[in-house]
Amino acid sequence: MLDKLIASSFPALRGLALWLTGAGIAWVLAGCAGLPPRTPEPPTLSIAASPSTTLGRAAASLNAGHDGLSSIRPLVEASFALDARFELMRQAQASLDVQTYQLGNDKTGLLLLRELRDAARRGVRVRLLLDDFYTTGMDRLLLALAAEPNAEVRLFNPFVNARDHSATRWLEFFGDFRRLNHRMHNKLFVADGAMAIAGGRNLADEYFLRSEGANFIDFELIMAGPVVPEAARIFDTYWNSDVVYPLQRVASASGTQKALKSEFEAATSPAHAPPPAALPGTDLMGEPPLGAQLADIGRMKWMRAEAHAAADSPNKALGTLASPSESLAARFHEMTATARSDVVVISPYFIPGDEGMARIREGRARGVRISVITNSLADSDEPLVNINYNRYRVDMLKLGVNLYEVSTQQLKRNRQFRDLLKKARGRLHAKLALVDREWVLLGSMNLDPRSARLNTEFGVRVRSFELAQALLYAYQLDDIEGVYRVVLMPDGENVQWIGTGDVDNEVLDSEPDSSLLTRLQLLLFSWFVPTDQL
Repeated sequence: MLDKLIASSFPALRGLALWLTGAGIAWVLAGCAGLPPRTPEPPTLSIAASPSTTLGRAAASLNAGHDGLSSIRPLVEASFALDARFELMRQAQASLDVQTYQLGNDKTGLLLLRELRDAARRGVRVRLLLDDFYTTGMDRLLLALAAEPNAEVRLFNPFVNARDHSATRWLEFFGDFRRLNHRMHNKLFVADGAMAIAGGRNLADEYFLRSEGANFIDFELIMAGPVVPEAARIFDTYWNSDVVYPLQRVASASGTQKALKSEFEAATSPAHAPPPAALPGTDLMGEPPLGAQLADIGRMKWMRAEAHAAADSPNKALGTLASPSESLAARFHEMTATARSDVVVISPYFIPGDEGMARIREGRARGVRISVITNSLADSDEPLVNINYNRYRVDMLKLGVNLYEVSTQQLKRNRQFRDLLKKARGRLHAKLALVDREWVLLGSMNLDPRSARLNTEFGVRVRSFELAQALLYAYQLDDIEGVYRVVLMPDGENVQWIGTGDVDNEVLDSEPDSSLLTRLQLLLFSWFVPTDQL
């Protein structure tokens, strides 16, 4: 994603891009419209859980006798995570609140849109809140959904001009860089105010292992109990914020509503949005699909835990946070700083920076064992981010950090992941931290400067030894396979990669599975972009 690279990793390139924009294309945008004026509207608030709904009764049953604790269930497998959403949409009777960074114009995104439309037609109030970065070419579909009497679509920090074309969007992006570089990265799904899903998955094929090219390994929780109204209040804060606009205020489409609805019907039909394959009887944890559990509420066995939701203020997009301490990133660092014995960090984009290195140094001085799992160069969807990450590898290893990098080639030597990935590439996308095997931190936040400074993020903090153990089992964190272990060379100044996916445990002295061209490009960027500009 270019905005991520320019804004987070390459301020020098950002300056060049902005200069070229001012010299060459600013005139293109000179006459274009800006954001429409805001019209004061009464806030719209979440609908609380009620025993009059199926999901409300299930949530009440799950939490009976567990005052103050929430009920949680890990969604490790993508197919079960997608099925859980479908089940919640089909069972919903009062409301669906969906917030996401990306809704794909693909078979998964189209199928989800159709389910939301069908729910609205049943009388369910549907609120869909999208970041506007990935909505190119989707206005007609979204306007058709918003035309339903019970549905509303809003956009976070929207583009305004020539919305249907990527090229003109990029012109607007550079022309209004300071505003549009802030994005809403949150992911949240709340049904009937009773159950919620939170984690790292966007709503597109590759996040549910439905892409033929590359898929993401991710993680989410489904939750019931006190944490759900906390999450719902956060959704309301965003929905009613000054950074969010009703879709119809910034987008329009030719033709009648009837024509839009007819196009929607065709685009979301099974021909374009086929349903996913049938699920096996149980998931990796031995649990049946959500639908089977809801059909027998009395036998639902979820984990009970202290859980709390938190998020950045939407005003982060306006640059109006009083201090960095208000950010979700700051709360994350406060939590990991309390570790007594060990911290395991799983992040697709890991750039500790000088402050992060200071925290690592302090933790190691207290004897805290620190392990970091991130993407290898070959399997990162943002390979240039590795310029930043690479600068800290040797220093982390010298401090005794256990460092692992995910690799498709290694993953496919692991039977579990080989069966899931099939022919596609596998990339890490989960954002997780385990502290002392007692606390689990999860959500949308990457451990990089963009998440800390520019994007808004959502997260959940859970105190549960049981959940931590389940994650250690699911991701094999005590005996990691399917990754490269990164170690220092004998010279103490360079790194090697040791395979963990087979009995040979191959040792490599260069970035594994990456092409010579990719490594040369990385080297050139590292030469020409000064260290203090990264």
